[in-house]
Amino acid sequence: MGKREERLVERITEIYECVSKLPTLSPSKEVNELLTELVNICIPVIAIDVSKLSSEVQAMRSELIMICGEAEGLLESHHCDLLASYDNPLDHLSLFPYYSNYLKLSLVEYTLLARYVPSPPGRVAFVGSGPLPLTSIVLAKRHMPAVEFHNYDLDPTANDRASRLVRGDPDMAARMAFHTADVLSVTDELRGFDVVFLAALVGVGHDEKVRVIEHLARHMAPGAVLVARSAHSARTFLYPVVEPAELAGFEVLTVHHPVDEVINSVIVARKPKGDHAAGAAAVMRPCKCCETVQGFHIHFRHGSVMGDAAPEELPS
Repeated sequence: MGKREERLVERITEIYECVSKLPTLSPSKEVNELLTELVNICIPVIAIDVSKLSSEVQAMRSELIMICGEAEGLLESHHCDLLASYDNPLDHLSLFPYYSNYLKLSLVEYTLLARYVPSPPGRVAFVGSGPLPLTSIVLAKRHMPAVEFHNYDLDPTANDRASRLVRGDPDMAARMAFHTADVLSVTDELRGFDVVFLAALVGVGHDEKVRVIEHLARHMAPGAVLVARSAHSARTFLYPVVEPAELAGFEVLTVHHPVDEVINSVIVARKPKGDHAAGAAAVMRPCKCCETVQGFHIHFRHGSVMGDAAPEELPS
């Protein structure tokens, strides 16, 4: 590593040592300041190869991702309870401090999906939806107004919180379902979805993530699309990495690495039709990795695809 990378890792380690000693990760001035600084210093695109880090730094990174995941869940639960105090919580989503990031990330994911899925999906699953399922809500409200969303989470209290958010909106309540389940126990149901989103924090450890992907490849319908969230450069200290080559049983259609404040990278892959084994090596389409959402911003409209924005207007 160069000096810039070394200084970054040193500061990340210092933040880790501070935040790991806190008695709680619930939202507070100290928690918010430490994690905000962590996010801000990881946003600049600084090339860091996780595999080349020392074993001590790799261990710290793994623990830091767990800490960030816990803090993220507590932050979402806190704001979900706040939103639930309104008659229609969906009218007040901007109270969540990272709402604008979700708007940008959802637009990127929708744009990539529309490019590779020839017709609008009928049913979408989101695995790891949490107490504040903003991706499903944003996609359902802004981009996919006729699509049915099924949200899966291990935590029943997270699903209870999430379901309260849509009760004030009859249309959303009719199209948003919440299921308490480990995705590894969901089998036949997966064949009923045209698109499956895999949250970044489902399968924090590498082996666990691979196991989840293999399960999805085995049980998703042929032709269905997987949207998996990953991380790149210094952002790998915040979220786990999914390598395109790890998507065994899928054809990788595109990989998008953002360069703005949106943290997650996005991988779009399709389960091949025909007699392709679920455990087969990932198939890579040429020249589609590491793109920055170039081309037209496409929208599904009554079964057709329409372009409506220039490339530079798209989120990166």
